[in-house]
Amino acid sequence: MCWSAQVDLVAGGLIAGVGVLCLARAARHGQPGRLLLAALPLVLGLHQLIEALVWLSTDGRLPDALGGAARTAWAAIALPLLPVLIPTGVWCAASERSYRQPPTAPAALGPARRRALAALAVLGLGVAVPLSVAVAAHPVSASVHGHTLAYGVGVAHPAVLLSGYLVATVGALLLSGDRLLRRLGLVTGFGALLCGLLWQLAFISTWCALAALASILLFRWSGRTPNT
Repeated sequence: MCWSAQVDLVAGGLIAGVGVLCLARAARHGQPGRLLLAALPLVLGLHQLIEALVWLSTDGRLPDALGGAARTAWAAIALPLLPVLIPTGVWCAASERSYRQPPTAPAALGPARRRALAALAVLGLGVAVPLSVAVAAHPVSASVHGHTLAYGVGVAHPAVLLSGYLVATVGALLLSGDRLLRRLGLVTGFGALLCGLLWQLAFISTWCALAALASILLFRWSGRTPNT
Protein backbone atom coordinates (compact mmCIF):
# COMPACT_ATOMS: atom_id res chain seq x y z
CA MET A 1 0.00 0.00 0.00
CA CYS A 2 3.10 2.26 0.20
CA TRP A 3 6.12 2.47 -2.05
CA SER A 4 8.69 0.86 0.24
CA ALA A 5 9.01 -1.23 3.37
CA GLN A 6 10.26 1.74 5.35
CA VAL A 7 7.32 3.96 4.42
CA ASP A 8 4.90 1.12 5.13
CA LEU A 9 6.40 0.71 8.60
CA VAL A 10 6.15 4.41 9.47
CA ALA A 11 2.70 4.95 7.96
CA GLY A 12 1.37 1.68 9.35
CA GLY A 13 2.54 2.50 12.87
CA LEU A 14 1.00 5.99 12.76
CA ILE A 15 -2.32 4.80 11.33
CA ALA A 16 -2.53 1.93 13.81
CA GLY A 17 -1.98 4.47 16.60
CA VAL A 18 -4.86 6.54 15.27
CA GLY A 19 -6.95 3.36 15.28
CA VAL A 20 -6.26 2.79 18.97
CA LEU A 21 -7.34 6.38 19.68
CA CYS A 22 -10.51 5.90 17.61
CA LEU A 23 -11.49 2.86 19.65
CA ALA A 24 -10.75 4.67 22.90
CA ARG A 25 -12.85 7.69 21.86
CA ALA A 26 -15.80 5.55 20.79
CA ALA A 27 -15.66 3.55 24.03
CA ARG A 28 -15.30 6.68 26.16
CA HIS A 29 -18.41 8.19 24.60
CA GLY A 30 -20.41 5.07 25.37
CA GLN A 31 -21.06 4.17 21.73
CA PRO A 32 -20.50 0.41 21.33
CA GLY A 33 -22.20 0.46 17.94
CA ARG A 34 -19.32 2.54 16.63
CA LEU A 35 -16.54 0.21 17.76
CA LEU A 36 -16.49 -1.96 14.64
CA LEU A 37 -16.05 0.95 12.25
CA ALA A 38 -13.75 2.76 14.70
CA ALA A 39 -11.44 -0.28 14.47
CA LEU A 40 -10.92 0.29 10.72
CA PRO A 41 -7.82 2.53 11.08
CA LEU A 42 -6.21 -0.09 13.32
CA VAL A 43 -6.89 -2.73 10.67
CA LEU A 44 -5.49 -0.48 7.93
CA GLY A 45 -2.40 0.24 10.00
CA LEU A 46 -1.75 -3.44 10.65
CA HIS A 47 -2.32 -4.06 6.95
CA GLN A 48 0.52 -1.70 6.07
CA LEU A 49 2.82 -3.18 8.69
CA ILE A 50 2.17 -6.59 7.14
CA GLU A 51 2.97 -5.21 3.71
CA ALA A 52 6.34 -4.03 5.02
CA LEU A 53 7.11 -7.74 5.52
CA VAL A 54 5.92 -8.46 1.99
CA TRP A 55 8.34 -5.85 0.64
CA LEU A 56 11.18 -7.47 2.56
CA SER A 57 10.24 -10.89 1.20
CA THR A 58 10.45 -9.73 -2.43
CA ASP A 59 14.23 -9.31 -2.22
CA GLY A 60 14.90 -12.39 -0.13
CA ARG A 61 15.37 -10.68 3.25
CA LEU A 62 12.72 -12.91 4.86
CA PRO A 63 12.39 -16.71 4.98
CA ASP A 64 9.98 -18.09 2.38
CA ALA A 65 7.54 -19.31 5.04
CA LEU A 66 7.29 -15.90 6.71
CA GLY A 67 6.98 -14.13 3.37
CA GLY A 68 4.19 -16.47 2.31
CA ALA A 69 2.35 -15.94 5.59
CA ALA A 70 2.66 -12.15 5.18
CA ARG A 71 1.29 -12.25 1.64
CA THR A 72 -1.65 -14.41 2.73
CA ALA A 73 -2.41 -12.13 5.70
CA TRP A 74 -2.27 -9.07 3.43
CA ALA A 75 -4.71 -10.63 0.98
CA ALA A 76 -7.05 -11.82 3.75
CA ILE A 77 -7.43 -8.26 5.04
CA ALA A 78 -7.65 -6.54 1.65
CA LEU A 79 -10.06 -8.99 0.03
CA PRO A 80 -12.55 -10.76 2.34
CA LEU A 81 -12.26 -8.71 5.54
CA LEU A 82 -12.84 -5.12 4.42
CA PRO A 83 -16.07 -5.70 2.42
CA VAL A 84 -17.55 -7.26 5.57
CA LEU A 85 -16.09 -4.87 8.15
CA ILE A 86 -17.05 -1.56 6.51
CA PRO A 87 -20.74 -2.06 5.63
CA THR A 88 -21.39 -4.04 8.81
CA GLY A 89 -19.70 -1.32 10.86
CA VAL A 90 -21.78 1.38 9.17
CA TRP A 91 -24.96 -0.61 9.79
CA CYS A 92 -24.12 -1.09 13.48
CA ALA A 93 -23.35 2.60 13.96
CA ALA A 94 -26.50 3.69 12.13
CA SER A 95 -28.68 1.22 14.03
CA GLU A 96 -27.37 2.45 17.39
CA ARG A 97 -27.92 6.06 16.38
CA SER A 98 -31.49 5.37 15.30
CA TYR A 99 -32.16 3.41 18.50
CA ARG A 100 -30.89 6.22 20.72
CA GLN A 101 -32.80 8.98 18.95
CA PRO A 102 -36.52 9.52 18.27
CA PRO A 103 -37.59 8.73 14.69
CA THR A 104 -38.18 12.43 14.00
CA ALA A 105 -34.65 13.48 14.99
CA PRO A 106 -32.60 14.91 12.08
CA ALA A 107 -29.85 12.28 12.43
CA ALA A 108 -32.20 9.29 12.72
CA LEU A 109 -32.42 6.88 9.79
CA GLY A 110 -35.71 5.62 8.44
CA PRO A 111 -36.50 1.89 8.13
CA ALA A 112 -35.93 1.91 4.36
CA ARG A 113 -32.38 3.22 4.68
CA ARG A 114 -31.59 0.82 7.52
CA ARG A 115 -32.79 -2.06 5.34
CA ALA A 116 -30.61 -0.79 2.49
CA LEU A 117 -27.59 -0.71 4.81
CA ALA A 118 -28.38 -4.24 5.95
CA ALA A 119 -28.59 -5.34 2.30
CA LEU A 120 -25.17 -3.80 1.62
CA ALA A 121 -23.75 -5.67 4.61
CA VAL A 122 -25.15 -8.90 3.16
CA LEU A 123 -23.66 -7.99 -0.24
CA GLY A 124 -20.27 -7.46 1.42
CA LEU A 125 -20.53 -10.89 3.00
CA GLY A 126 -21.50 -12.40 -0.35
CA VAL A 127 -18.44 -10.83 -1.98
CA ALA A 128 -16.20 -11.99 0.87
CA VAL A 129 -17.11 -15.67 0.51
CA PRO A 130 -15.55 -16.29 -2.95
CA LEU A 131 -12.65 -14.01 -2.05
CA SER A 132 -12.00 -16.06 1.09
CA VAL A 133 -12.10 -19.25 -0.98
CA ALA A 134 -9.59 -17.78 -3.45
CA VAL A 135 -7.19 -16.72 -0.69
CA ALA A 136 -7.44 -20.15 0.96
CA ALA A 137 -7.14 -22.13 -2.26
CA HIS A 138 -4.31 -20.31 -4.05
CA PRO A 139 -0.88 -19.19 -2.86
CA VAL A 140 -0.68 -15.39 -2.87
CA SER A 141 2.16 -13.98 -4.95
CA ALA A 142 3.72 -10.51 -4.81
CA SER A 143 6.21 -8.87 -7.14
CA VAL A 144 7.68 -5.40 -7.49
CA HIS A 145 5.73 -3.36 -10.06
CA GLY A 146 7.64 -0.10 -10.54
CA HIS A 147 7.30 1.69 -7.21
CA THR A 148 4.43 -0.57 -6.11
CA LEU A 149 3.71 -4.21 -5.35
CA ALA A 150 1.59 -6.37 -7.65
CA TYR A 151 -0.32 -9.16 -5.90
CA GLY A 152 -1.68 -12.31 -7.51
CA VAL A 153 -4.44 -14.30 -5.81
CA GLY A 154 -6.26 -16.14 -8.58
CA VAL A 155 -9.72 -14.65 -8.06
CA ALA A 156 -12.39 -15.77 -10.51
CA HIS A 157 -14.64 -13.08 -12.05
CA PRO A 158 -12.62 -10.20 -10.61
CA ALA A 159 -14.64 -7.44 -12.31
CA VAL A 160 -17.91 -8.67 -10.82
CA LEU A 161 -16.44 -9.07 -7.36
CA LEU A 162 -14.73 -5.69 -7.51
CA SER A 163 -18.03 -4.04 -8.43
CA GLY A 164 -19.80 -5.71 -5.53
CA TYR A 165 -16.89 -4.81 -3.24
CA LEU A 166 -17.11 -1.10 -4.09
CA VAL A 167 -20.91 -0.99 -3.93
CA ALA A 168 -20.91 -2.62 -0.49
CA THR A 169 -18.15 -0.46 1.02
CA VAL A 170 -18.49 2.95 -0.62
CA GLY A 171 -22.27 2.60 -0.93
CA ALA A 172 -22.67 1.92 2.80
CA LEU A 173 -20.66 5.03 3.68
CA LEU A 174 -22.70 7.20 1.30
CA LEU A 175 -26.00 5.86 2.69
CA SER A 176 -24.92 6.15 6.33
CA GLY A 177 -26.81 9.37 6.98
CA ASP A 178 -23.74 10.78 8.76
CA ARG A 179 -22.00 13.83 7.28
CA LEU A 180 -18.45 12.65 8.01
CA LEU A 181 -19.10 9.10 6.83
CA ARG A 182 -20.61 10.41 3.60
CA ARG A 183 -17.47 12.50 3.13
CA LEU A 184 -15.39 9.39 3.81
CA GLY A 185 -17.38 7.55 1.13
CA LEU A 186 -16.68 10.27 -1.44
CA VAL A 187 -13.00 10.39 -0.52
CA THR A 188 -12.72 6.60 -0.63
CA GLY A 189 -14.49 6.26 -3.97
CA PHE A 190 -12.50 8.99 -5.70
CA GLY A 191 -9.29 7.98 -3.95
CA ALA A 192 -9.64 4.34 -5.02
CA LEU A 193 -9.94 5.40 -8.66
CA LEU A 194 -6.91 7.68 -8.42
CA CYS A 195 -4.79 5.16 -6.52
CA GLY A 196 -5.74 2.42 -8.97
CA LEU A 197 -4.72 4.58 -11.92
CA LEU A 198 -1.37 5.48 -10.37
CA TRP A 199 -0.78 1.81 -9.54
CA GLN A 200 -1.52 0.76 -13.13
CA LEU A 201 1.07 3.28 -14.31
CA ALA A 202 3.54 1.79 -11.78
CA PHE A 203 4.26 5.39 -10.79
CA ILE A 204 3.83 5.20 -7.04
CA SER A 205 1.52 3.53 -4.54
CA THR A 206 -0.70 6.10 -2.82
CA TRP A 207 -2.98 3.70 -0.94
CA CYS A 208 -1.22 4.58 2.32
CA ALA A 209 -2.14 8.24 1.83
CA LEU A 210 -5.78 7.24 1.30
CA ALA A 211 -5.68 5.05 4.42
CA ALA A 212 -4.22 7.95 6.42
CA LEU A 213 -6.92 10.37 5.23
CA ALA A 214 -9.66 7.84 5.98
CA SER A 215 -8.23 7.32 9.45
CA ILE A 216 -8.26 11.06 10.18
CA LEU A 217 -11.92 11.30 9.16
CA LEU A 218 -12.79 8.29 11.31
CA PHE A 219 -10.92 9.80 14.25
CA ARG A 220 -13.10 12.90 14.00
CA TRP A 221 -16.22 10.76 13.59
CA SER A 222 -15.49 8.42 16.52
CA GLY A 223 -15.61 11.15 19.14
CA ARG A 224 -18.45 13.41 18.11
CA THR A 225 -22.22 13.48 18.35
CA PRO A 226 -23.79 12.08 15.14
CA ASN A 227 -25.40 14.58 12.82
CA THR A 228 -26.27 14.92 9.20
